[in-house]
Amino acid sequence: MDNDQFAEISAWITEAGLAGQSETALLAGFCEREAVRGLTLARALVLIDTLHPIYEGRAFRWTRAQKETTLTEYGRSPDDLSRWQRSPFYRLEESGEPLLRRRLTVETEAEFSIFPELRADGMTDYVAIANRFTGDEIIGRMDCVYSSWATDAPHGFDDDDVADLCRLTPFLALAVKSASLARIAGTLVETYLGRDPGRRVLQGRIARGVAERIEAVLWFSDLSGYTRISDTASPGDIIPLLNHYAEAIISAIHEQGGDVLKLMGDGLLAIFTAEDRGRACDAALAAALAARQCVAVGNQRRAAKGLPTTDMYLGLHIGDVFYGNIGSKDRLDFTVVGPAVNEVSRIAALCHSVDQPLLISSEFAAAVGEARSRLVSVGRYALRGVGRAQDLFTLE
Repeated sequence: MDNDQFAEISAWITEAGLAGQSETALLAGFCEREAVRGLTLARALVLIDTLHPIYEGRAFRWTRAQKETTLTEYGRSPDDLSRWQRSPFYRLEESGEPLLRRRLTVETEAEFSIFPELRADGMTDYVAIANRFTGDEIIGRMDCVYSSWATDAPHGFDDDDVADLCRLTPFLALAVKSASLARIAGTLVETYLGRDPGRRVLQGRIARGVAERIEAVLWFSDLSGYTRISDTASPGDIIPLLNHYAEAIISAIHEQGGDVLKLMGDGLLAIFTAEDRGRACDAALAAALAARQCVAVGNQRRAAKGLPTTDMYLGLHIGDVFYGNIGSKDRLDFTVVGPAVNEVSRIAALCHSVDQPLLISSEFAAAVGEARSRLVSVGRYALRGVGRAQDLFTLE
């Protein structure tokens, strides 16, 4: 590779990274340009750890035969760990070396678990490269970009080919890292703030005190008898219990287009918004039914294992709220505030008194669409801290 070719490819990587191209597009574009330059490249893999509640990292694979790049997300299972420990990348991690190269022969086939597959596909030469981060650039376990390159050329890679890859992979690693960090930011804010608040924060709506007045269906749910359970269950059972119920309830809310804004121990605040308020109410009711069904199925499984069980009680309301950033200059929360939020929490708290798992405000009952015929009145009640009594409903 002469200096002009090096400058051309490195400039393309830089521009693609600044343009926000995905990791798959970056790898595909790099491999295609290397092929045009004359490198006989048959397979390539780029791997980077991430910050994600479920996945440990992401692997991007390109093959000349498929002419496309695929994404695989790997987790923290024993199988994932075993594969890692039998890989060339693990050898680089343990040794601290930046490069590993092997001719793929009968003699080297047993060294790593991937080598038999590579030889079966006709690969003759293999190179693994580690581009490491240092200091504050290490985020969680994201401390390196690993890449591997394989050829099916009869003579393998030329030494100059390997030297060129070593010169270019730092540029590719930096672009992949940039794309991964943007993805991590999106994942983290949506995981911890909620999907819609997370998107709004990433769009720049972070000024303190800036809030939008919206109409929203409000969901406030809690777990029955949680205080008793937390006092009697072993400490090791509490977090799995909360996670079990949160998974059931949050999944139901998300499937119906709702956004979870707050997790408060065993309590949960969510909103549903839509241009058609009846549709938003119908979505909230559908989520409520799905959540109760999922909780009931989970309770059967937990009871069969002798684990503590509980149930969900829920208040639904609709009203105007302020939606935006509330807090101090050092700690902000993206949430909803207003009288309607106070009212829905009071409605949910009445579930115990009237022995109903679901209570619905009169405003919600008036706005609901298809499910209106299924609502039945449970009476008129004063809500603590609210100036007027409220007619409440439940599903028959």
